Amino acid sequence: MKRCEWPGQNELMIDYHDKEWGVPLHDDRKLFEFLVLDAFQAGLSWEIVLKKRKGFENAFDNFNPVKIARYGEKDTNRLLSDANIIRNRQKITATITNAQKFLEVRKEFGSFARYIWQFTGHKTIRHNFKTTRELPATSKESDKMSEDLKKRGFKFVGSTICYAFMQAAGMVNDHVTSCFRYKEV
Repeated sequence: MKRCEWPGQNELMIDYHDKEWGVPLHDDRKLFEFLVLDAFQAGLSWEIVLKKRKGFENAFDNFNPVKIARYGEKDTNRLLSDANIIRNRQKITATITNAQKFLEVRKEFGSFARYIWQFTGHKTIRHNFKTTRELPATSKESDKMSEDLKKRGFKFVGSTICYAFMQAAGMVNDHVTSCFRYKEV
């Protein structure tokens, strides 16, 4: 079975590639989860984030934005001492801010999915890359998404993070054309 090269031989990465990466998401909780995880990935590898994913899920109330939006200093300190997650104060406080902003967007648009999918015209952009070296780090869509999210007060939402989010959430299909998942998603 042929797949994209980036998971390598790592079972965790292969499982994520084969079951989640690039699958179009419209579930707000799952979209928030990817927003959180992609922000924590900044400057790190996706493998590190995946290894700590269960820890993030437990530490951040199953990625419930309503609960996270109410976190205070006590919660921030609890998270900073939790070895099961990436302990970075800026990323933790950004997650709390992003939960608050996420709820504002959801109220304005009816769902976060309706808002976020507007950047790709409410459909998946299908690329035709033959190798992973062709994959871009950003796009005009991720630039616009980043700009709008920042305007709304979101943190850790640069264009590169937004593009990684778009890949994870299936807003772009960046599986290489020879990958078995390319046609499936």
